[in-house]
Amino acid sequence: MGRIAVASIVILWLIPTSILVNRIVPKPYMDEIFHVPQAQQYCRGNFKSWDPMITTPPGLYFLSLAYVASLFPGLFCMRAVSSFPDSCSTSILRLTNGVLSVICSILVYEIITHLRPSLDDKKATFRAVVLSLYPLHWFFAFLYYTDVASLTAVLAMYLLLLKKKLLLSSLLGALSVLIRQTNIIWMLFVACAGVIEFAQSHQRDSAEVVEFSRSKEKNDLSANRKGVSMISNLRKRRASNGARNQKKFPSQIAVPMTYSLGLLDEIQNIIIVSWNHFWELLVSFSPFFMVFLAFVAFVRWNGSIVLGAKDAHTVSPHFAQLLYFAVVSAVFMLPVHFSLGQVAVLFQQFRKNKLLNFFQWFMALTISFLSVQFFSIAHPYLLADNRHYPFYLWRKVINFHWSTKYLMIPLYVYSWLSILSNLAKDQKKLWVLVYFVACAASLVPAPLLEFRYYTIPFFFLILHTNITDHKSWILMGVLYLSINCFTMYMFLFRPFSWKHEAGTQRFIW
Repeated sequence: MGRIAVASIVILWLIPTSILVNRIVPKPYMDEIFHVPQAQQYCRGNFKSWDPMITTPPGLYFLSLAYVASLFPGLFCMRAVSSFPDSCSTSILRLTNGVLSVICSILVYEIITHLRPSLDDKKATFRAVVLSLYPLHWFFAFLYYTDVASLTAVLAMYLLLLKKKLLLSSLLGALSVLIRQTNIIWMLFVACAGVIEFAQSHQRDSAEVVEFSRSKEKNDLSANRKGVSMISNLRKRRASNGARNQKKFPSQIAVPMTYSLGLLDEIQNIIIVSWNHFWELLVSFSPFFMVFLAFVAFVRWNGSIVLGAKDAHTVSPHFAQLLYFAVVSAVFMLPVHFSLGQVAVLFQQFRKNKLLNFFQWFMALTISFLSVQFFSIAHPYLLADNRHYPFYLWRKVINFHWSTKYLMIPLYVYSWLSILSNLAKDQKKLWVLVYFVACAASLVPAPLLEFRYYTIPFFFLILHTNITDHKSWILMGVLYLSINCFTMYMFLFRPFSWKHEAGTQRFIW
């Protein structure tokens, strides 16, 4: 019932908003001027044609072909189109992402119920609806961009991994990489999460075996003691010594328990379990490894991770991107990270071990300062294009004064510490570390400040943060809805023009 409810609610806002967008902005806009003609070339069967300005693989276009093929018989019977290429209009291609956004909302619901099996169905439905309103995801459901398809493929891959369907999960991982090549990072993250869960489940099974053995020995020892009157003192001493030796033996072969004390313990446990189950692990996760090898071969053959416009998308050490992500994600989870309760929690954690935490804060502030000072990149697209909101964030906030970017460093550090603190409440320390590394690997090489790059890491963050307060979800829903109304209003009803270029310009993420 929850799936139907989530899909129905998403469709309720999807249809009227799509009609409005296609009526006011019927022609391709921004990156659509590359994606729409390329998809239309594929609809004509011209698979050798490729726009050199497109940086992503053709996965979205293949999905659109499958979608349009399912619509074509009905459109042809209604005489809405006369041929298959006519079916690939801008509005129908945009609707590809509309359909995918509905599927994505169902996937979010499934992941929520899998991660929180005790959660009430109504609350799970409400949370899935709130996440479907996430502004960076919601907005691009009405345009022909790769973002919605990319998120849908990654979440489908992750859900299949949670359900232990590893082969299907790796196939969805390959599809996600075919849509956007940076998803190789999130495929590796999902595979690592699967290895951690694999090790944890085997630790749990081994711990249960050891506990059963110990319980059995206690029962046997108790039974032996009942017959103490019929055994000589010497025999009793030998039996007692034998029982003690038997009790020592299981403790020597016992594997570490599921919840270890520290990160190094968790890493040691993973290594031990992986070694003990090496072949099982290799066979289970080999499909992910094959996809990764294919990706490495492609990058070597292509000479770059991007397909087109290589000069404008060179890999750069943009460490400040990680800091921007932390603040943006914390703002989109405003009731969780910027509440008095969260500040009090972090302060109490600081007081528990003042010396260690002071050192951590000092190192975090130092690294953040170095990132802002030496690894903060102002991409030419960011400085020149006033259609994007990051343009105004950069000029009006980050670069408002020479000192502003340094004054924001404590906010960056607080945001990351709050994020990691909330994740560590329910996730293993190793999982949190792998998540941070995945965020760094996907964001740091990107020279352009783009909020769209934050969508996938944000979804992994919020899905694994245990937000039990229902009021927080309501407040986030109101926040998302307000931002969506504002951004769509600005996009549709506040167009402007450039003196140096003809055509209508619109505000966009």
